[in-house]
Amino acid sequence: MTLFDPGSEDAPSEHTTSEEAFLQALLDAEAGLTRAQERLGLTPAGAGDAVTRVALASSFDVRDLARRARAGGNPVIPLVADLTAAVPARYAPYVHRGATSQDVVDTALMLVAARTLDLVLPEVDAIGASLARLAVEHRDTPMAGRTLTQHAVPTTFGLKAAGWRSLALDARDRLRTVRAALPVQLGGAAGTLASFEAYGAHDPVEAVTAYAAELGLAAPGLPWHVLRTPVADLAGALAFSTGALGKAAADVLTLCRTEIAELREAAGGGSSAMPHKANPVRATLVAAAARRAPGLAATLYGSLAAEDERPAGAWHAEWASLRELLRVAGGAVRDTAELVDGLVVHPDAMRAHLDLTGGAIVAERLSVVLAGRLGRGPARELLAAAARRAREERAPLASVLPEVPELAEVDMAGLTDPARYVGAAGALVDRALGRR
Repeated sequence: MTLFDPGSEDAPSEHTTSEEAFLQALLDAEAGLTRAQERLGLTPAGAGDAVTRVALASSFDVRDLARRARAGGNPVIPLVADLTAAVPARYAPYVHRGATSQDVVDTALMLVAARTLDLVLPEVDAIGASLARLAVEHRDTPMAGRTLTQHAVPTTFGLKAAGWRSLALDARDRLRTVRAALPVQLGGAAGTLASFEAYGAHDPVEAVTAYAAELGLAAPGLPWHVLRTPVADLAGALAFSTGALGKAAADVLTLCRTEIAELREAAGGGSSAMPHKANPVRATLVAAAARRAPGLAATLYGSLAAEDERPAGAWHAEWASLRELLRVAGGAVRDTAELVDGLVVHPDAMRAHLDLTGGAIVAERLSVVLAGRLGRGPARELLAAAARRAREERAPLASVLPEVPELAEVDMAGLTDPARYVGAAGALVDRALGRR
């Protein structure tokens, strides 16, 4: 819980990345390790069950473990001591047997990530469904396309919503892929599995496979103590997903401006000083998350260059950064789901803004038509002069075009109707909605 991270507060990811959740993941990693070794006959029968029964976060003091972690630089060292003391004495030698602290921390990080993504992915699916509904409903709703802050050519809100959905599905696909690949970590002191051989394993690699099966994670091809692909892939998927949702939020923030008002959040937030305001809070929080995620991912990418068989500092820098990135991404997903599910669209405002430039928004179309009659150079000069005059006189573009014989039979009013120049927007929406 934090006062200054409202985007993560009460999101599913807050609960799966809490101190208690991380502690439980560490305990689950330890218990799973003992069960895996029992499965291979490396411990007495009952050892796995004995450790599992006491491996409950509620039985341990998170704050005390955090304080004691300073001595060895990670929380596993004091946790192993407490967990060993909690199991029956005859099973105590089999707690943490053959593993190193990094095995447990890395595996716990993957468990936390898996549990978070298992809650986040259905919300991403809900975002896609809401955006599909908006795209269908507004397939042919014309609005101004804007480039570099200015009116460009007409588009449709349905195409914009279909674009947001495409990004959401891209995020979903990346998150699904990385979720399926999240691996356990098991290598022992330096990634050789030598300790498992010393404890009697006929094939130490079987310990990795058994460990993965116990925890529902993937079995890696190699111990990844300093091969940080799993963390980097996860960071990339989370940062991309947050940024992809941030695109929709950025558009909503622009279109919710008072002087534009083409969109509105269903339940805007209030102001401490201005009672008339209904701020687009959901979009604001998603936009904030999209700005935070790249920096967190950068720390995780920076940790790829890890020296030796366990680096001093690079590995340690990942823990809080990955946790925060999971929280930020999870909060962004939750807020985006709420945002798009209740988004209010104002087609009348969109239509009114299309007419702001008196038809100049379809100058591209006029240029093509007139060039066929007058030639490219003369057409460009004619349109430039007419557009300048239309701006100065605040008149429709069609009304200030000069009367020349080549244009006598041209339906200028029709050519300058923005709603009739949206190209293949409808067909593109249909095509985009075919993606599942």
